Amino acid sequence: MQLHLIRHPRPAVEPGICYGQTDIGLDECPVAVAERLRPLLPESFALHASPLARARLLAEELGTPRVDDRLREIHFGDWEGRTFADIGSAIDDWAADPLGFRAPGGESPREMAARVLQWLAEATGAESTGAVRTDLAGADQQPGASPDHLVVVAHGGPLRAIAGHLLGLPPERWLGLDFGCGQVTRIDVESWGVVLKWFNR
Repeated sequence: MQLHLIRHPRPAVEPGICYGQTDIGLDECPVAVAERLRPLLPESFALHASPLARARLLAEELGTPRVDDRLREIHFGDWEGRTFADIGSAIDDWAADPLGFRAPGGESPREMAARVLQWLAEATGAESTGAVRTDLAGADQQPGASPDHLVVVAHGGPLRAIAGHLLGLPPERWLGLDFGCGQVTRIDVESWGVVLKWFNR
């Protein structure tokens, strides 16, 4: 199975704003991004996306996505829409526990990863053992789509969880997977193991 992970195009948001699940627009044309990425994708594929506009608009330029709430970015609760300067020293609590910390009214990175990996198991037909099958039997697909190709348009947090999990990285290292806006990463899942073919093209 070829898995193509695409982070949404550059969002229309001022630097230093905490936006998580806030549904903001784009500062980059999704049509242009889709045209740039299409040569890197297989001819046919099953397409999945976050419902947030910054991901969904790009996915709709690539095909007809199956939208799933579990692919949303992490929910920052009361921090949504605030500047990091305004949040202040509370950021230190997050730095002290990067996986378990939960902003007031939000979710922790660990909770976000759990819902994303639940989606991954369903989308790939994974067995209860947690293994990822190399076919996509039962997944919603484009007409004529190959069952061996899956394209996901989502956000940095969910994509880190997917890639980190598949590559066998410990969760504390997932933050080091820095997905670029409007770029695609390919991971091949074979019966004998997982290969990172390329990152941020």
